[in-house]
Amino acid sequence: MVDLSGRYILTSNRESGFGRYDAMLEPVDVKKDAGIILEFKVFQPRKEKDLDATVEAALRQIEEKRYESALVMKEVEKENIRKYGFAFSGKSVLIGKAGYN
Repeated sequence: MVDLSGRYILTSNRESGFGRYDAMLEPVDVKKDAGIILEFKVFQPRKEKDLDATVEAALRQIEEKRYESALVMKEVEKENIRKYGFAFSGKSVLIGKAGYN
């Protein structure tokens, strides 16, 4: 178990950029800790071929909607922002991360 209390502020479903992100961990110490953006998607067979495609859709949404803008406004360096897409299908979960800036 990792204790993040005191290091991060957890926010969810807030406006940032051009939309609303699912969850964000905002570092209290922006020079020490990374900012983390989480986007969750449920696999939809009519739209995506597999969980990989669902993860890619989540990561694409983070980029297209510019969710990192809330962290950048709080002086988190772009290269210190981590972006994760989660894809769910029943009990299966796949997590992907965007390349670091």
